[in-house]
Amino acid sequence: MAGVSLLEELAQRGLVEQTTHEDALKKALQEQSLSVYCGVDPTADSIHVGHLLPFLTLARLQKAGHRPVVLVGGATGMIGDPSGRDTERSLLSDEEVAKNVEAIRNQLAQFVSFEGENAAIMVNNYDWIGKMTYVEWLRDVGKHFTVNYMTAKESVRRRLEDRDQGISYTEFSYMLLQAYDYYHLNKTLNCKLQIGGNDQWGNITAGIELIRKRGGGEAFGMTLPLLTTSAGEKFGKSAGNAVWLDPERTSPYELYQFFLRTEDADVERLMLCFSMRSIDEIKSIVAAHQEAPHQRDAQRALAEEMTQMIHGDEGLKRAQQASEVLFGSEISGFSDQELSKIFSDVPSADLERSRLQEGYPVVELLADSGLYKSRGEARRALSAGGAYINNRRIEDAEQVLTLEDLASETVMVLRKGKRNYMLARFSMG
Repeated sequence: MAGVSLLEELAQRGLVEQTTHEDALKKALQEQSLSVYCGVDPTADSIHVGHLLPFLTLARLQKAGHRPVVLVGGATGMIGDPSGRDTERSLLSDEEVAKNVEAIRNQLAQFVSFEGENAAIMVNNYDWIGKMTYVEWLRDVGKHFTVNYMTAKESVRRRLEDRDQGISYTEFSYMLLQAYDYYHLNKTLNCKLQIGGNDQWGNITAGIELIRKRGGGEAFGMTLPLLTTSAGEKFGKSAGNAVWLDPERTSPYELYQFFLRTEDADVERLMLCFSMRSIDEIKSIVAAHQEAPHQRDAQRALAEEMTQMIHGDEGLKRAQQASEVLFGSEISGFSDQELSKIFSDVPSADLERSRLQEGYPVVELLADSGLYKSRGEARRALSAGGAYINNRRIEDAEQVLTLEDLASETVMVLRKGKRNYMLARFSMG
């Protein structure tokens, strides 16, 4: 976008909530190659799409010539950040933190490049915080902050005002840990900008304060909005559950469907935030969508881009194949897990695998499963062309089904009419 600065473009995408020293930051982003830091605490072995926005913003900054510094909080992850929380997190063991750090490290490599001229750097704050003694901490960090300054931060003040819950000394110290991270990265890697969700504003500004007091270099802060849907729900949740990047937790199909279900009122805003397309291209897609919103072309473009970005070409292909199943596409080559995700709300029946090994007459299977009340009803449905196995119409009432007719390791998908599905499960055990 000609004539628009990088910071202005980020703002036009809805990615800027607050900044420090806005004019100086705008100039620095235009004239320098900055090291830009964003952190994540390894409280789980995966991040979810609600965490994704800052790291995609890092990717945009890297594309513009800046160097990402990804901090995985091996130390702070043992403590827990009170920002945006009403209760204290459970403390993790060293082994759990190490396992989570490695998993998140692999996921973040999908969004920022660790190769090239401005290759990203990944660091773990346990490497410097873990070496410090308590006395060193009080001398080098604690003395630079008053309790008044810390309690004035909104995330701390809200917890202090909750007489029942309160805040532990451990969590109260979190702000100083993150402040020291910024100071350390500013000193060792010349890191000049920290970004994060808007709930991190107090932690970010504390870092800038510590850098100033200890005679450090130039330092800026920028926060991104905490996304909610037009209905006011926290973004990144689906049916009350987080939408994870780990395909074992959230399948590519489920991720694809999550974005495909985006409301019309949200789709332009989410495309601007998440898509790597230009703003002009996004505006064009949304304008075309508004001409025929029932076709959900904007949602499909968003779902395809995000699924490909997170799970690659093969993941997108599998997600699209799974989605087509619900519109009558033939079912084959899926796993039990994939079919369970696609048909999560569909009833199932457990049948003897030995019947398939012997040859299971289709009329008997349809009746035994409960999809039809009797063999006579199943036979009539077959004659009328209304019965399907794995979305293939069965026209021969005398057909015998075998193990080769399974859609996955143990599952056969039965269908009555257009939308009445049932899973027949033939377990191996």
